[in-house]
Amino acid sequence: MPKRIRIGLALIPVAAVLAGDPPTIPAPQGGDWLVAPVTRTAGVYAGVHPSEVALDNGLIRRSFRLDAAAGVGACISFEDLRDGRQLLRAVRPEADVTIDGKATPVGGLVGQPIGNYLLPAWISGMKPTPGAWRFVSYESGPIEARFAYAPRKAWVSRESAWPPKGVHLQLRFSPPEGAGYSGELIVHYEMYDGLPVVCKWFNLKNRGSTAFKVDTFASESLAFVEAESSVDVNPRPALPDVHIETDFTTVAMMPEVAQRETVRWLPDPAYTTQVGYDLKTPCLMECRPSVGPARVLKPGETFESFRTWILVQEGKDQTRRTLALGRMYRTLAPWSQENPLIFHVRSADPPAVRAAIDQAAEVGFELLIMTFGSGFDIENTTPEYRKKIKDLADYAHSKGIALGGYSLLASRSVGADDDVVNPKTGKPGGFAIFGNSPCLGSAWADRYFHALTTFYEETGCDVLEHDGSYPGDVCASTKHPGHAGLEDSRWTQWERITGFYRWCRGRGVYLNVPDWYFMNGANKTGMGYRETNWSLPREQQEIIERQNIADGTRFKTPSMGWMFVPLTEYQGGGAAATIEPLKEHLDHYERRLQNLLGAGVQACFRGPRLFDAPETKAMVAKWVGWYKARRAILES
Repeated sequence: MPKRIRIGLALIPVAAVLAGDPPTIPAPQGGDWLVAPVTRTAGVYAGVHPSEVALDNGLIRRSFRLDAAAGVGACISFEDLRDGRQLLRAVRPEADVTIDGKATPVGGLVGQPIGNYLLPAWISGMKPTPGAWRFVSYESGPIEARFAYAPRKAWVSRESAWPPKGVHLQLRFSPPEGAGYSGELIVHYEMYDGLPVVCKWFNLKNRGSTAFKVDTFASESLAFVEAESSVDVNPRPALPDVHIETDFTTVAMMPEVAQRETVRWLPDPAYTTQVGYDLKTPCLMECRPSVGPARVLKPGETFESFRTWILVQEGKDQTRRTLALGRMYRTLAPWSQENPLIFHVRSADPPAVRAAIDQAAEVGFELLIMTFGSGFDIENTTPEYRKKIKDLADYAHSKGIALGGYSLLASRSVGADDDVVNPKTGKPGGFAIFGNSPCLGSAWADRYFHALTTFYEETGCDVLEHDGSYPGDVCASTKHPGHAGLEDSRWTQWERITGFYRWCRGRGVYLNVPDWYFMNGANKTGMGYRETNWSLPREQQEIIERQNIADGTRFKTPSMGWMFVPLTEYQGGGAAATIEPLKEHLDHYERRLQNLLGAGVQACFRGPRLFDAPETKAMVAKWVGWYKARRAILES
C-alpha cells in the first residue's frame, strides 16, 4: 500500500502527489489575521513541481524539493503570504550534525548562481550537497503534544487547544556512504492553524551495533533576505522581520536574551555578491548550541535536538508585533495564560498559613506561596514535615486555594563536590553566572530533584516558586554522575531542569520561575523587576509599577509576568515604603490593585495578611470581583 500524506484535510498517496495532478493549494487567507477569524487550516500540499511539497496555512508557506531517487531534501522557499514576501534568498542544508568529530550536512542543494535571490528555474539544475545525509521519504499527520499539560481552567480567561491544531511533517534521511555509522535522522516541522509560525527540530537514532557521539549540531540554518543593504559594517544592523524562539533557554526575563546560547545571526561568506563590502551582513540565521551536546548514542538510542519556532512578523509596528507574540504564546504555551491572584505569606507556621488561606478565600485570591524567609523547606523529606504540609494543602484545597512554596536552586553553593567547576581552575567559583551554583548533574542534584518530586507526590501541593533556575552554567567536573565532562555539561543540565518542569506541567504544579522557561512549562516570570525598587517610597513604587507593566507587555501577555507589592517592609525603606497598617494606607493599596488588575497583571502581595479591617477587606474584595468579572478582556 503506498505511503499517504495529508493534503489539506484529505489523505492521498505520495505517488499521486509526485506524479499526478494534485489539488492546488488554496488561496491565501484574506483579511487581517489579527482581527478576522482565520478559516484556513495548516496542511501539506503538492507544489508546482512534481518533487515539491509545501507546508501552508494561508498565512505563511514553507516549500521543499524532495526527491528520494536523487537523495535531495531541501527547503527552497519561505513565503509570507500576507504580503507576498519571499524570506529566503538561498538554499542551505536542513541541518548539520558533527558525529565523532566529523561535520556532515543534512540534505540541501548546491550550485546556486548567486546568493542575492533564488529563482525557481535554478533549482532543477542544482545538485545535492556533496557528502550529505540523503533524503529517503516523508510523511505527515496531526501535531502531538510536546509533553502532558493539566490545565487549571479556573485561572484561564480563554482556553487554547493542547496540543495546538496544525500539521506535522517528517523528512527522513539516511547517512552518506562511508559515514562509518548506521543511523536515521528525521527532520520535523510543525505548522499551526491561524498562526504565522513554523517549528523545527530533529531526531537522530543509532541503528548500528556500535556507539557514536553527537558532538554538536545546527538544527536550523536559513539564508534570509537581508533586512538592509549597507556597504559599510553597520554597528547596529537591522535584522529580518522574524522572531526566533527556542526551548533551550538560559537566565533571562525576555525572549531575545534567553536565546543567546542557541540563536545566532551570522555573516554568510558564501554570499559574495552582497553589497556589504566585507561580507559581514548578518543574513544567515543559525540555531546551534554553544557547547555540546557531546551525547554518546548507544545502539538503539535516539537523540532529540531543541526546538526552534519562527514567527514571521509583518513590520515594525510595535502593537502588531506584540499582538502576534501574544497569539503565539497563547497557542504554543497555553499554561502561560493561567493568571491566579497570588498571596506571598511571610510565615510557614501552620497557624499563619491557615489564617492566610482563610483571608485569601474571603477576598477571592486563588494561590498562596510560602515565600522566601518564611521557614518553608521543600528539601525536608521527613515524614513529620511532609504530613504537616499535606494537612495545610488539604485545608487550602478545601477553600479553593492552591498552595506551595519557595525553593532556591542556583545562586548558592551546596559544596565543593557538587557545585559547578570552573574549567580554568578546576575548582568551583569565579565564573558561574551567580558566582556559585549547584551542578544539575551532581549527586546533590539527584537528591534535590528527588526531594522536589516526592514533595508534590506526598503533600498534594500544587505551586512551586523556583528561584534562580538553571542559568546555563557549564561544569568541568569529571566526577559528577550526570555528565561526563565540560562538553556535555550544559546539555545534560538543561535536560534535567526542563524534564522536571515538564513533569510539573503534567501534574498541574504552577511554576513561578524568574527565567524564560515558558516553552518548557513555566507559567510566569518577572514582568520587569528590581528588588530595590520595592524599598522606595510608596508613591514612587506606583509609577515604577506602571512603567514596568508598559515595558514588559511589549513582549509578554499580561498573564506571563508577575509584579510585587510589599505589604510589609521589604529590604529596607521603612514605613514610607510599606503599606502596613493596610487600613491607614487604603488609598495607596487601592491604587496598586487598580494599576495591576486593570492591566490584567498579577503581583506577589507579600505580607502576613491581605486585610486588617472590614473596610480593607471590602476594598480588596471589590477590586478582585471587578477583575474577575472582566478577566477575559483585561488579560487580552
